[in-house]
Amino acid sequence: MEIDLSKIKTPADIKNFNFDQLNLLSEELRAVLIRKLAAHGGHVGPNLGVVEATVALHYVFDAPKDKIVFDVSHQSYVHKMLTGRIEAFLNPADYDKVTGFTCPGESEYDLFEVGHTSTSISLATGLAKARDLQGGKENVVAFIGDASLGGGMALEGLNYAPELNSNFIVILNDNQMSIAENHGELYTHLKELRDSNGTAPNNIFKALGYEYIYVKEGNDIRSLIKAFEEAKGQDRAVLIHINTMKGEGLPCAESDKETFHFHGPFDPKNGASLVVDPAESYDDIFVKTMRESMRKDPKVVLVNAGTPGAIGFTPAERAEAGKQFVDVGIAEQDAVTMTAGLAKGGVHPVMGVVSTFFQRAYDQMSHDVAINNLPASFVVFYGSVFGMNDVTHLGFFDIAMLSNIPNITMLAPASAEEYKAMLELAANNTVGPLVVRTPGGKVEHQSEPVNTNFDEYEMVEPGEEVAIIAEGPFLPFARKAAALAREEGLNPMVVNPRILSKVDEKFLDSLKDFRMVVTVEDGIIDGGFGQKVSTYMNRYGVKTINLGIKKEFVDRYDVKEFLKANSLTPEQIAEVVVKG
Repeated sequence: MEIDLSKIKTPADIKNFNFDQLNLLSEELRAVLIRKLAAHGGHVGPNLGVVEATVALHYVFDAPKDKIVFDVSHQSYVHKMLTGRIEAFLNPADYDKVTGFTCPGESEYDLFEVGHTSTSISLATGLAKARDLQGGKENVVAFIGDASLGGGMALEGLNYAPELNSNFIVILNDNQMSIAENHGELYTHLKELRDSNGTAPNNIFKALGYEYIYVKEGNDIRSLIKAFEEAKGQDRAVLIHINTMKGEGLPCAESDKETFHFHGPFDPKNGASLVVDPAESYDDIFVKTMRESMRKDPKVVLVNAGTPGAIGFTPAERAEAGKQFVDVGIAEQDAVTMTAGLAKGGVHPVMGVVSTFFQRAYDQMSHDVAINNLPASFVVFYGSVFGMNDVTHLGFFDIAMLSNIPNITMLAPASAEEYKAMLELAANNTVGPLVVRTPGGKVEHQSEPVNTNFDEYEMVEPGEEVAIIAEGPFLPFARKAAALAREEGLNPMVVNPRILSKVDEKFLDSLKDFRMVVTVEDGIIDGGFGQKVSTYMNRYGVKTINLGIKKEFVDRYDVKEFLKANSLTPEQIAEVVVKG
């Protein structure tokens, strides 16, 4: 017996399946998932672990009438397969026709663009309240993982939902993993519930007012359907705790859950990557420099919020760092404010953070770190046009977001040598809040010694009339643009600004007789460092053109096309220099 997956257009197409058919459907969906993920890459473990749960979800509930909100939504691949998008998983030519997250533009079954953690319960409480105000009777379901439950916002939503006194269902997918391992006593409590088959008298969910249902075999269709049907239609808050296996059905993903949380193309037989890693990376430089700093000074502490792999710290690296590595789980607000506390306590904290997740802790950066002017350091990863390109994970807003907070110094290295020097400054910071951007793109090197007075702009190539001030990975673009301009008879100066939170007034004063200044940055123009330069140069009447990224949300862009669309190629920069 086989199931023709291409004929599944809506969840209604599986409503009449018996248990044998549902189990077979799960097997075939998992096989298709593995085939696509191995060839294309994506979130491997999260999706393989919830195949049966997603099938049961759509078998029992009646989406889109019933509202289903996926937390993070990186585990929604099977949901997409069952809601009219199966061709994007069956046909290689269609692999890129769906996003890796829920997307309302794709389907009415997707309610929100969601790519960050701990949001589902709060989103669902809003849906439930809106339903109640309008006299609706549909079910509202928040599907959340155990790692997401540790985020402050999830706990806030969890606290409020029973107060609705109406239908509200939380499905807690407990696979005992975050992106890496879980951290915090909440997970000791979940283990207590698992070990007691859900009967432990100490139960946080019951204490908060939820009816609690435990499913020991969270990859068993029959058990899941029974639990979901029990919760469906109830006029109160219900939490269904399902015990699943992350990476279920793929041995390499089951045995190495951290590596296979998200993975590029791989060989499904042994898990070997099919992507050749670059010979060197800025991640490697970060890890090496931080480990050297930790060995020299036991007061250097590296803080992370549930993404150690994204900053290059493998399990082995974390083990070697020992107590000098702190992972608070996926809780950026806690991590930032804890970093503030560490700085106040007299040690040297450095938080490694992915740019798109940093925005989740803006208030903490402003209120807890900057107002107190604490010597807390932060190293940003993927804050670049060359970083992640999903609309929910764009990282190029960080310059505008952070460089304009008073007391914060934001630095942008343009070479491996500058990056290392800035990291050493971060690990020995005694002055005030410091943010260092990890460059995007390939590793660049410089032969000349690094000027560690990072308040000063650095002239890379002398010139006249026109100055190109280009930060980070765009400095090589500026040098190439200058070479092209010289072919047209001009001799532009090339400048590496290095500091983005303020301008080097002395250096800019030296350009007062220039015809034009062109700034180039790896971030949005609005609120970026280029506008600071423009404001200063206005006093001299010097024409200043800011090149950077338009302030807009874009999804899954091609880097080359994106650079061209934003006039950021060397040829386009040269054209601006020549034509003004």
